[in-house]
Amino acid sequence: MARAQFDREEIIDKSIGLFWENGYSASSMQKVVKTTGLKPGSIYLAFGNKEGLFREALESYARKTIEAIHHLMATAPSISAGICMFLEQKVVESTQKTYCSCFLVKTRLELAAEGGELHELASSKLDKIEEVLEGYIDKEYGSEVSKQRAISLMMHIFGVRVYGYQQGSADRMRLGLKEGLPWLPWETLN
Repeated sequence: MARAQFDREEIIDKSIGLFWENGYSASSMQKVVKTTGLKPGSIYLAFGNKEGLFREALESYARKTIEAIHHLMATAPSISAGICMFLEQKVVESTQKTYCSCFLVKTRLELAAEGGELHELASSKLDKIEEVLEGYIDKEYGSEVSKQRAISLMMHIFGVRVYGYQQGSADRMRLGLKEGLPWLPWETLN
């Protein structure tokens, strides 16, 4: 049998876009075939099925999100300034007309009623992002407050990610973030 000849990461990236926009349930195999340009047999051979491709899409999205956090923290003047920069990126992203919220959050919400392995996978990836942020907060603020601040930070990120596009929302979100996260040095964004 011939080996698949396609760029796996490119197919996963295309699938992320499809699943992110439509959700898991509304992304039929026909849509997956059309989006990826692969024949159904190639998808089944490479990923097992639509669920296997979706799992890899969630894994890839989470990995890239964590890599982006690490990169931002490595280049920021301080961890707290990096967190402010990260939040500002989320605010700016969420005000774009093409904004689709967060792939992990959308998946968690879509699959909440039925639960299952895909819901658990999305939840575990969000937990991992929280762990990463907690580790950074711990370095600057100590372990006594890092867990609570990471939880608060994730809740604010969820809020920004769900709030989404509407007129004047960026300034309102910034005000909400500053009010809800007063321990961050917001003046570093000026």
